[in-house]
Amino acid sequence: MTLTEKKCVPCEGGVPAIEGAEIENYTCQLKSKWDVVDEKMLRRTFTFPDFKSAMAFANQVAAIAEEEGHHPDLHISWGKVVIELYTHAIGGLSENDFIVAAKIDAVEK
Repeated sequence: MTLTEKKCVPCEGGVPAIEGAEIENYTCQLKSKWDVVDEKMLRRTFTFPDFKSAMAFANQVAAIAEEEGHHPDLHISWGKVVIELYTHAIGGLSENDFIVAAKIDAVEK
């Protein structure tokens, strides 16, 4: 099953964060290049021709987040949306982060 076919599972802590080779395995499954920050966060910057387009994309990401029950940090500015994904409850990465990243990658810009 691909990441885009999976659903996020609620995480309330008590499980280890994904690290090392496991992160590499998941990032290889992503359509686009996401930066892995200190093995604790995924980050990607999307660019757009104007603010309205950036907001429209951010709203699409918000719909994905609501559907999955897993919410990224969004930083929106003129022509740019920076998305940061990590699982707050474990202070690092979980499969949920990669599922949401894959679904964001599938959005048509």
